[in-house]
Amino acid sequence: MINNSWLAKLFCSKNVSSVSYDNLESANEWTPLLGSNRSYSKVFLIPQRWVMAIMGFLAVANAYTMRVCLNIAITQMVRRRGHSLAYDEGSCPGDVEEIVSVDDAETNRFDWDEETQGIILSAFYYGYIVTHLPGGMLAERFGGKYSLGFGVLSTAFFTLLTPWVVNVGGATGLIVLRVLEGLGEGTTFPALNAMLARWAPVSERGRMGSLVFGGAQIGNIAGTYLSGLVIKETGEWESVFYLFGAVGIFWFILWSLLCYNDPESHPYISDKEKKYLEEALGRHRTSQPSSIPWKPIFMSVPLWALVCAQIGHDYGYFTMVTDLPKYMTGVLKFDIHRTGTLAALPYAVMWISSIAFGWICDKMVKRNWLSVTNARKTFTTIASVGPGICMILASYSGCDTQVVVILFTASMGLMGAFYPGMKVNALDLSGNYAGTIMAIVNGIGAVTGIIAPYLVGVLTPDSTLVQWRLVFWIALAVFIVTNLVFVAWASGEEQWWNHTAEDPKKQQEVEAAATRSVNAEVKL
Repeated sequence: MINNSWLAKLFCSKNVSSVSYDNLESANEWTPLLGSNRSYSKVFLIPQRWVMAIMGFLAVANAYTMRVCLNIAITQMVRRRGHSLAYDEGSCPGDVEEIVSVDDAETNRFDWDEETQGIILSAFYYGYIVTHLPGGMLAERFGGKYSLGFGVLSTAFFTLLTPWVVNVGGATGLIVLRVLEGLGEGTTFPALNAMLARWAPVSERGRMGSLVFGGAQIGNIAGTYLSGLVIKETGEWESVFYLFGAVGIFWFILWSLLCYNDPESHPYISDKEKKYLEEALGRHRTSQPSSIPWKPIFMSVPLWALVCAQIGHDYGYFTMVTDLPKYMTGVLKFDIHRTGTLAALPYAVMWISSIAFGWICDKMVKRNWLSVTNARKTFTTIASVGPGICMILASYSGCDTQVVVILFTASMGLMGAFYPGMKVNALDLSGNYAGTIMAIVNGIGAVTGIIAPYLVGVLTPDSTLVQWRLVFWIALAVFIVTNLVFVAWASGEEQWWNHTAEDPKKQQEVEAAATRSVNAEVKL
């Protein structure tokens, strides 16, 4: 049995019961506690809800590094195919020595064509979409700690096994392994939503949610940049799987020791923080109906408009995340380190822009410049049309690598507007069933993770500029069509089925609020 007492001393303040907080929401909650434990550093004495948020952020970051590292590694796992160096035939000249040289390691690479690579890269999402909804339901029923923890742990274990499976089972073995990894990661976001619902007060939910889900872009940045760097330094593609798999297992150990399903079951939380969370969450806790109104949900027009927007976003996003490294190595002829570095840049910009767009959107709604519905439609349109146009312009920029990288970076930066657009729309439609809606929307949208990489593999057998242009035109078409559906039928208003007859307590609250509103109008 592992002794957890040292963790209590480092991360918690329960052992210093003689000290109390004046206000947990104030900056004083981050100051060191005095008294008998005066020597403890304030960097460790942070509230347990923020320990959970930080570990949740690292969970998402780890999940994405293990997901995207193959996108970089596969460029070094397969044999280089002969391409014409003539630009007028649709191929960039690149570094001639790098293209024509064949060392001893080249003979040990796998002879997978572009279609096979597309199947491998899309295999992850076969498993991912399967466990999305069950993962959310399990997390709601039993708590998110272990549905999230074991999901990330299983992905880490399979990531460590990747080099051995590839060498033994080839492409078929890798496809099966990636499906299993997807099964593990499918529980990530539903489980984290369940954890946040039990740990995040409404006044802190925006900050905590931004921190936790921002791990996706940090994972993309770390996964692409470090993969390129590690492969360059070690000369072995296997090293990235050992690195990220080991980090994932280390995260699971810390998560198991430090985080719990809710404040009530946490052994180290201070009485003061527990009382604060009970009061803060109690005031805003949603009364859960006895059953989910599946029929009204699936007949909701705004819900299906949201699904369409998610499909458009995911198709463009997965096209970029999965295949941008292949474009940089196959078309632009970048070396592996340059590919890893430049492929990480767009995700860094997207992370920053998502924060900026979120602030702008909140300001517009707060000042009544836009209604919630129009704000969701406006920012979703920015995130749809903008990236699609930038992709097309990049494909027509030829071999001007600086312009191409700038346009791809701008594309991902504009895609950050999806977060204050359609990404938060599930909360607008239904607070009671936001977790279920999120699982439905994300699960359906993830199907594009199967389609996009495979389609790219089929359409770009020779990795030429002309072939890739068709890929980006298709992405633009998907963006525009799905956005038109969202603009036509989306809503930022709470839906009637959020408060059903099966939820009498909430129904009474709604009726009482309506009565008060009518009485106020009569008095006026």
